[in-house]
Amino acid sequence: MIELHQVSKTFGDGVPIVALADVDLRVDAGEFVVVLGPSGSGKTTLLNMIGALDNPTGGSIVVDGFDISKASRRELFEFRRSTVSFIFQSFNIFPGLTAAENVQFGADAAEREDVDPDVVLDSVGLGDRVDQFPHELSGGEQQRVAIARALATGNPVILADEPTGELDFATGVQILQLLQKQATDGKAVLVVTHNREISRIADRVVELSSGSIVSDGPPAEGKAHLEDLHW
Repeated sequence: MIELHQVSKTFGDGVPIVALADVDLRVDAGEFVVVLGPSGSGKTTLLNMIGALDNPTGGSIVVDGFDISKASRRELFEFRRSTVSFIFQSFNIFPGLTAAENVQFGADAAEREDVDPDVVLDSVGLGDRVDQFPHELSGGEQQRVAIARALATGNPVILADEPTGELDFATGVQILQLLQKQATDGKAVLVVTHNREISRIADRVVELSSGSIVSDGPPAEGKAHLEDLHW
């Protein structure tokens, strides 16, 4: 579903800042992959490359059979609409729209007419909050609205940037459970985080350091269950 070959990204016109250096990565449909690394290791840059929010300096990126590194702006717009769904740490939901309207926006953007926002919100435990505005919701509830909006697109790739970073433990576990289910349902789910505990429930753990992958494999102590997590 996701294939990166020798992907690099540098910033700056003078002395270049290397954000990614010759990264090779593959993520299959149905995989739940966690990318670990400290701040500045290239995690978010990697996610932005895969989601076509930024262009690589070198290498190729193929997502769902489409080479985004050679695509036009119009093709990239269509790609983002139909293939990837982002879940941001800062939620990025619209403050002037209700929970249901935010989810409906996701469905409309993907041109899906078969989506009932109330049903999707109920699936993330917000069936009684459909008419609430973001300022009337807790942080965990806002993040679940963001996830519901991502689910409403039906897109095969879900990219999550520190999805539990602003949440308490109990709510964070709920979010991870929802993301795990998406992988079980056949989507490719890629989560970037600095929280090593989250990596224990991944199918694979990719570690980044200074823009390079330093390890890629199953959790070191074997895959854990959600109820075994603590942070």
